Amino acid sequence: METYLLLCIALMAFLYASVGHGGASGYHAVMALFLVTPLVMKSTALTLNIFVAGVSFYHYYKAGYFKWKLFLPFAIGSIPFAFVGGYIQIQEEIYKGVLGLFLIFAVLKMLGFMRKKKNALVKLPSYLGVIFGALLGFVSGLLGIGGGIILSPVLLLFNWAKMKQAAAVSALFIFVNSISGLIGLVNSGSYNAVDNLLYWIVIALVGGCLGSYLGARKMKNSGVRKLLALVLFLASIKLLSGFVIYIFN
Repeated sequence: METYLLLCIALMAFLYASVGHGGASGYHAVMALFLVTPLVMKSTALTLNIFVAGVSFYHYYKAGYFKWKLFLPFAIGSIPFAFVGGYIQIQEEIYKGVLGLFLIFAVLKMLGFMRKKKNALVKLPSYLGVIFGALLGFVSGLLGIGGGIILSPVLLLFNWAKMKQAAAVSALFIFVNSISGLIGLVNSGSYNAVDNLLYWIVIALVGGCLGSYLGARKMKNSGVRKLLALVLFLASIKLLSGFVIYIFN
C-alpha cells in the first residue's frame, strides 16, 4: 500500500508543481484516501510543500515570471500568521471539514471557475496584499497547506497577475508559508510526520522537478487541472462526509 501511496504523492507533486504549487492539498487528499491521521497529514504535507514549492519557484523564476513587487506584500502579511496557524491545533473532525471545503475551493480553481478575463493588469494595492496575505497565512498554517491554492485565484480574479506570474508568486508564497507554519507546528510540540519521510521527500522532488519544468517551459495546464480536480473532488467528498456524520451524531 505504501508503494501506491508514494506513487500518488509523486503524481500530486508533478501535477501541482506544473502550475507553481507545492501540492499540500493534493498530499492531504491522497493521505486522506489512505487513512493517514490528520496530525501526520499536516506535518508531512508542510514538509513536502517546502521542497516541491522550492523547485517550482526555481523553474518559474528562471523562466522569467516572478515579480518581487507582487510577492512582498503577501509575504509580509502571511509569514507571522502562518506561524500562529501552525501553532494552533483544532479538533480532528473540524479539521477534516474545513480541509474538505478548501479542497472544493481547489476543485473550482482547477476547473477555471475562479478566473476572470480582463485585458489589462491592475496594480496590486500594497495594503490589500498584506491583508490577504495575513488571512491566507493563518489558514495555511492552521490546515497545513501553503496557501497558493487560494492565492493563485485571488491574483487572477483581481487581475493582479497573469497565469504564469501567479504561479511564480504562489510558489515562493507557499515556500515561505510552509516554513513558517512548520516552525509553529514544531514549537507547539505537535510535529509528527510519516515514517520514512526521506523517501517521501525524494519521490515528491522527482515529481515536482519534472512538473515545474514542464509547466514553466513547455506544458499547457487545462488537462492537468481537470485530472487534478477529479482527485481533489473525491477526497473532499470523503472528508466532508465524515464531517457531516460528526455534526449530526
